[in-house]
Amino acid sequence: MSNTSNFRDAIREAKQNALVGPNVIQNALPYVGGGLILTAVGTWGGLGVIQADPRLFMTSFWVALIAEFALFFIARGIAEKGNNGVALPMLATYSLLSGYTLAGLISLALRTPGVGLMGMGIAALSCGVTFIMARSVGSNLSDADGIALSKTVRLGIIALLVVIVAQVLFALGGIYTPQPFEIAISGLGVLLFVGAAVVDFYVLPRAYRDEQYLPAALSMYLTYINLFVFILRLLIAINGRD
Repeated sequence: MSNTSNFRDAIREAKQNALVGPNVIQNALPYVGGGLILTAVGTWGGLGVIQADPRLFMTSFWVALIAEFALFFIARGIAEKGNNGVALPMLATYSLLSGYTLAGLISLALRTPGVGLMGMGIAALSCGVTFIMARSVGSNLSDADGIALSKTVRLGIIALLVVIVAQVLFALGGIYTPQPFEIAISGLGVLLFVGAAVVDFYVLPRAYRDEQYLPAALSMYLTYINLFVFILRLLIAINGRD
């Protein structure tokens, strides 16, 4: 959920500018696709480590997660300055690490009856359909509606992040979220990131120039990944846990 960090700046830019990058979405989409492919490769590698040595995966998971957060902020800053040649390999590495850290959730989905490969396919397809519809809606929002939706989604994601952090802390203490509460959290996450997808298509052409396609791609990539994660979490919660 790192895309909450650039919502505030993006909204401010959207308020002050008309379309400054009418083609930035089109320019960014191939890089979003490339990032998702690298994420799949990272997930495949993570699943291999889980199968071979689960303890090694848990240790390497935390290392990868810290590196992932560091790369996000560094690469995003470089990309926003227009240094695409330096930012691109960093973002590629970020995508691989993102996939690796997702491997635990994917492994759980594969072991959950009623989810498995079909559930992951449903989650991925749902994300794709959401983005197609979001592009149509977000591109045609009025300024008043676009800014209002952007603020609402940003506040909602911040609140969701607080809940997720609390979940993790409770889990570390041996206290796990009851299934109905997990369903509610996951459902809220799905709704918020559907809204974030609409926001992306409104904000990004107003916040980034056409040549700033990498930070735009990063924003869309994060929205897609988080939407996928929450759809998958919802399916796992509905179908029960191990």
